[in-house]
Amino acid sequence: MVLNGVKMNFSGEYNVSIDLKGRVSIPATFREELRDVYQSDRIVVTIFKDGLVAYPPARWADICAKVDALKPGPLKDANQRNRIAPAQECLFNKQGRIQVPQALREHADLLKDAVVIGMSDKIEIWNLQAHQNIRQESEAVLEENAQAQADLGF
Repeated sequence: MVLNGVKMNFSGEYNVSIDLKGRVSIPATFREELRDVYQSDRIVVTIFKDGLVAYPPARWADICAKVDALKPGPLKDANQRNRIAPAQECLFNKQGRIQVPQALREHADLLKDAVVIGMSDKIEIWNLQAHQNIRQESEAVLEENAQAQADLGF
């Protein structure tokens, strides 16, 4: 979404259901952002930790170019193997859902309920337990860095 000429990023946390066909509902605000700012009706979904991460295609192309530019070696191979190779482009249906491929659903243990969160220029998709775990890990990091948090105004 663009507000007063300023690009708005993905933000918010939404509990969603996964239907029997493995379709995940992506919040309307995220779809609007994709359409209005990125001129896209699809996202690229790939593996990220115990969950999934989705990017607008233009952002994904930038990431792929950066990986391609890495020196040959273990870091480049790991990124290609674990992030680039499993990626799938997912088109939105009329109800605002994407069909998440089975291999990606299995990786993230997405069965019935999920959490979709906006993370600035990307969207994360987690099962409920993995989301709770990553939030606890993140809270511990914030507590360890209390002064930095205070400096940010939190």
